[in-house]
Amino acid sequence: MEASAFKELLEQNYTWPSIYMFKFVCPASNENIAFLGSLFNSETAEIQIRSSSKGNYISVTAKELMLSADKVIERYSKVRTIPGLLSL
Repeated sequence: MEASAFKELLEQNYTWPSIYMFKFVCPASNENIAFLGSLFNSETAEIQIRSSSKGNYISVTAKELMLSADKVIERYSKVRTIPGLLSL
């Protein structure tokens, strides 16, 4: 989805600041887990990491207080560098 359309959708559905839930699935590796974990404030974010049944993939769900739609979009732009990542 285009960033401007996504921002409009976020603005319509959230009142900022708001708790936003991020969901990602990516290949399981220590580097991916560390990078995704570093994107969120460990003191305020609620983060769950689960492995797939065969251990090839991980799913990451994180809930964090976001100040604006722009901050959400900024976070998504940072995870685009992970090969094979799916944002749900």
